[in-house]
This record gives sequence, structure tokens and C-alpha cells, in this order.
Amino acid sequence: MQLSVDPAAATPPYEQIRAQIAERARSGELPTGLRLPTVRALAEELGLAAGTVARAYRELEADGVVETHGRGGTLIAATGDTAHRLAAAAATEYAERAKRLGLAREDALAAAVAALRLAYPEG
Repeated sequence: MQLSVDPAAATPPYEQIRAQIAERARSGELPTGLRLPTVRALAEELGLAAGTVARAYRELEADGVVETHGRGGTLIAATGDTAHRLAAAAATEYAERAKRLGLAREDALAAAVAALRLAYPEG
């Protein structure tokens, strides 16, 4: 697996790793069940601290892109349904919290739309 990290980039190295693996998993370039290199091996290959790679793997796991199986390693998960399920759960949590805070539906929706515009500036 060829990954590249630009140390001069504004994006932190762990995020560069996370984004590359996530995109390749989504595109199918990294198929479901593929075993990723160990944290130490990938860190060595990229010339980074093991903690940097470990953080990228933790975030990928939290996003449902990979699954960690202890000694069985870190594997690419079936992401399609997982990503949608996690996004729906986050949206539900937001809606419930906005309601508890007493926001009107229109205000809660406006806040969500504003956040999405920040997250997706190109669209």
C-alpha cells in the first residue's frame, strides 16, 4: 500500500493517512477484508511516529472504515452501510440535542446546513 505524507502541508500527517485510506477503501482500491500494515510497520515506512499512525487507525475505526481484531490486525471494513449508519446516528443525536436545547426546528436545520457548508466548501 503506497501512502504519501507531506510534512509541509497544513493538514496533519495522521489526517493525510486517514483520508488516503478512507478514500481508497470507499473506491474499492482497498477491498473489504484487506489487512493493513501494523502501526509500527507503516510508521517506519512513512518515517513517522507510531502514535501518528495509531491515531489515523483509531479515527478510521471510529468512522467504520477499518476494524481492529487485536492480534488479527486491522482490516478494511465493509464501509458502505457503516458510513451511512454512523451518519444517521450522528444526525439523530444532533436533532435530539437541538430539541433538548429548545431550538426551533428551522434554527436547528439552519445550524446543520451551516456546518455542512463548512465541511463541504466545494459544494
